[in-house]
Amino acid sequence: MSTFLSSVAVLLSTLALLCSGYTAYQVFTLQQTLNVANPGSSSVTTSTQKASSVEETSTAPPNISPNPLETSSSADKTAQSTTDTETTSSKPQSAAASTAIKPGQFVQPAFGKKVQVELLSVKRIKDPETANRDVVNVQMRIRRLASDGVGGSDIISVGSTTARNPDTSETYKTVNLQRSTGSVGLSSLRPNASADAYVWLRIPEGVNSLDVFVPDTAAFNNVPISN
Repeated sequence: MSTFLSSVAVLLSTLALLCSGYTAYQVFTLQQTLNVANPGSSSVTTSTQKASSVEETSTAPPNISPNPLETSSSADKTAQSTTDTETTSSKPQSAAASTAIKPGQFVQPAFGKKVQVELLSVKRIKDPETANRDVVNVQMRIRRLASDGVGGSDIISVGSTTARNPDTSETYKTVNLQRSTGSVGLSSLRPNASADAYVWLRIPEGVNSLDVFVPDTAAFNNVPISN
């Protein structure tokens, strides 16, 4: 009886030992499987990322730097265009400034030295009746200089002013008396006082300068016409 029990105990111990070893083997095998699976997953992820990066790189448009010569040429053309525009726009202003009469530029004596006449402006304008630019407005300032010796007959007939083309000697007259101040009586002016007057002359387009003749006044030669 004792021998039988001893044999059973030994058998159970052996079975327990075998079960323990089998369990340890299963645990070891599972751990190895997990270790092998994780590196594989990381490798797959890395490969996927690399493939995506390569695809993005291949599809992205190339970054082409501009040709320095082309950029410089374009900048030069732009600068030249700006300069040409400024030069073109400044020409009409310069021309207008050069033809405008300056103060004191055209001053002549009248009635000896009793009076002086100064041209203030000789400007081409549009005829309000015909819309043609064949009219020149002559503005002048008549100043009495003498303190005595001026009589009632000393009158400057501004409406009788005429002009002449210095190149062709063609003469021009006023539009009409209603387009002028008429006459300025010198006796009505006090010494050193002045009166402004004007007259419209019929001057064909294309004429750019005039010799202006105010009655009883020295001639004004080569007076430019401003537009």
